Amino acid sequence: MQKGIVISNISNLYNVEIENNKIYSCNARGKIKNNAISPVAGDKVKIEVIDEEKKTGVIEEIDERINFVKRPKMANLSQIVLVVSMKLPKPDLELLDKQLAYAEYLRIKPIICLNKVDLVDENIAFSIANTYRKIGYEVILTNAKSGDGMDDLKAKFQNQITAFSGNSGVGKSTLINKLFGKDITDEGQISGKNKRGKNTTTQVKLYKINENSYIADTPGFSTFDIYEIKSEDLCHYFIEFVPYIEKCEFVGCSHIKEKKCGIKEAITEGKISKERYERYCKIYNDLKEKEERRW
Repeated sequence: MQKGIVISNISNLYNVEIENNKIYSCNARGKIKNNAISPVAGDKVKIEVIDEEKKTGVIEEIDERINFVKRPKMANLSQIVLVVSMKLPKPDLELLDKQLAYAEYLRIKPIICLNKVDLVDENIAFSIANTYRKIGYEVILTNAKSGDGMDDLKAKFQNQITAFSGNSGVGKSTLINKLFGKDITDEGQISGKNKRGKNTTTQVKLYKINENSYIADTPGFSTFDIYEIKSEDLCHYFIEFVPYIEKCEFVGCSHIKEKKCGIKEAITEGKISKERYERYCKIYNDLKEKEERRW
């Protein structure tokens, strides 16, 4: 059998790349489906070649996954580039904070990419960048159309499987196309009515940028659900909160209404961003409401 990686799929056909950059169109063996596991982009697999000339085969095994993202479906991600548009569409920092929390939950390294920085005053971009750099996140400022910041971004991809994520129209596909020096993806368009993105990318596909290094374009989306995370655990995925949790007087403090809360004290002392805390409260309440509706 040959070892390979699933780079894309359409319906029940999976494109698997093996050594020497050969790509085979494969079905999944029935026993895999019987185990309620379907291959997704990023899966390391073993295939049996059926027809060498036609480049067809069958996926016999799926290796154990390092991680799995449910929406859009991907596996074995090393890192995720969270793309935020500085304008058209405007920055959605609540979505960014959801994505960061979800990345922390999945133990995937996040990299924040502030794109379209040429469309706003540089102080606005630097202010957002500094907020997240103080927390400890990597932040790269880019202008996908001019190429500014692209060398800094490209340096992060060696020996990694990297996904790009963010609202439709923020420039994910434009960034990827610039990295490859050619158009290999479709970019979401901007709706004139509400200045939000309209998705044109419809499936996850891995693109090989160099040996053992892949990047993924993901379907654009306007919402990002993190309901796998329990509301009571959310504070642990806002990583700057963690050192102050043990300073709360009450065990199980939600850091919302309680008095003598270590996180609230840290905000008062300027150690935690008030704006990011306010977004935490909104995300927490959304999770709590969702949990209560389940019961």
